[in-house]
Amino acid sequence: MLNKLEQLQDKWGGHSATIDHWLQARQQLLIQYCELIGLRQTAPCLPEQHQVTQFCNLLMDYLSAGHFEVYDILVSDDNRGTALKHDVYPQLARITDEALSFNDAFATELQVADSSRFDQQLAALGETLEDRFALEDRLINHMLEQHGAQSIQQAQQAKTD
Repeated sequence: MLNKLEQLQDKWGGHSATIDHWLQARQQLLIQYCELIGLRQTAPCLPEQHQVTQFCNLLMDYLSAGHFEVYDILVSDDNRGTALKHDVYPQLARITDEALSFNDAFATELQVADSSRFDQQLAALGETLEDRFALEDRLINHMLEQHGAQSIQQAQQAKTD
């Protein structure tokens, strides 16, 4: 996932401050995820609650930024953009629900009895995030290939007006 992110940053980095910031947030989320996975592979105990809480906070911030700041500026109202919305948005909503379930289950209280369930849900969340990133990448690619960075800037300006 980090390699794909680096490729995306190399390809589209610098075209939009909003996208750059969002991709940096994705990178931080992935780093925290990898740290949690790494902890689970090297130790037979659960991670510290503050580590899980920090990851969940990053996860919620990332999800929120996508839904409330980024998605609307990435999809134009042309025929291809509208078709992309109808294809991608329901999948993003489903993935968001799965991520919210993880957050609800583990963000504030992690019990020793939750160990195997935590492992399973953390692994499932990783797969879910990989699917989400692929969908989001489609949105980024659509907007930048079809309309260029200037369209994103115009969409951002229209959103703030």
